[in-house]
Amino acid sequence: MADVAERAGVSRTLVSFILDGKPGASEETRQRVLAIADEIGYRPDAAARLLAQGRSRTLGVMLDVRQLFQAELVTHLYPAAEHLGYEVLLSANLPDRTEPTVVESLLSHRCGALVLLGPTSDAEYLRQLADRVPVVVAGRRLAGITTECPLATVRTNDTKGIRQAIDYLVELGHRRIHHVDGGTDPGSADRLRAYRAAMRAHGLGDEIVVIPGAHNEEAGAAAARTMLAGPDLPTAVLAGNDRCALGVLDVFTRAGVDVPGQVSLMGYDDNRLSENPRIDLTTIHQDAREIARHAVDLAVHMLVDGPSRAADVVLEPTLVVRGTTAPPRD
Repeated sequence: MADVAERAGVSRTLVSFILDGKPGASEETRQRVLAIADEIGYRPDAAARLLAQGRSRTLGVMLDVRQLFQAELVTHLYPAAEHLGYEVLLSANLPDRTEPTVVESLLSHRCGALVLLGPTSDAEYLRQLADRVPVVVAGRRLAGITTECPLATVRTNDTKGIRQAIDYLVELGHRRIHHVDGGTDPGSADRLRAYRAAMRAHGLGDEIVVIPGAHNEEAGAAAARTMLAGPDLPTAVLAGNDRCALGVLDVFTRAGVDVPGQVSLMGYDDNRLSENPRIDLTTIHQDAREIARHAVDLAVHMLVDGPSRAADVVLEPTLVVRGTTAPPRD
């Protein structure tokens, strides 16, 4: 900036005003400064800008340590942040530790922006939080986000992912496909709506059965016991996420139900445990690396330049076929 000021014959302060788009210079001077800056390849120092704004180069990350997929996101958040010269500070939300408590803890350490993994807080709270610091929500859709607000989301197209799952099961020959939903957990409402819509699209509206659940093994186990207590088992079960599917698989296996011989089973997320040869779960893959990369990019962009680009990044899901699905028995 000093070089630009010297060549333009103006003060460094005036150069700063011009490069930041502030008034105070004539149009002729502004054009001369911008031309010189472009000629010598000037680029603003993001670190200096943040320091002047009183913000740090630390991204605060909230996660649920019980969710395996969120743990995978964290493993990719670190290199994505370090690549851009940022640090990551983690804080966990627990049954006795609320999300606002986690957020305030991160902000007390002067985090420049927040990346919230699967938050359950209501949208209004998140919008108010974005008035204090740039916020990126990973793994959840938020309605009504605008590019004027430093609140962004990055997520998988859950509607498409569930449709892929139902399409695949129907192609195998399944009709009695039950869904264990995720209750109030992030993404579960979209997945439930997508399940119902996909079943109706295949003419299977009368076969829709939703078993209340959550995104954990305990809920999956409870759902499996509910199905075992019924008159007939479904030929396929689509769980709200992989952890829920693991709970279903455990109870079915202990009860002597052959998976996939009697019941095919699918999850959602594709966490590392699901590819274990002893589990071999068919599931819908979410790209943890890309979710993490986009989350960091959005956070840094809003921190440095403000909310001036798309506030909702939607990534494509992928069907991963493994050993827990097969055509139904005749």
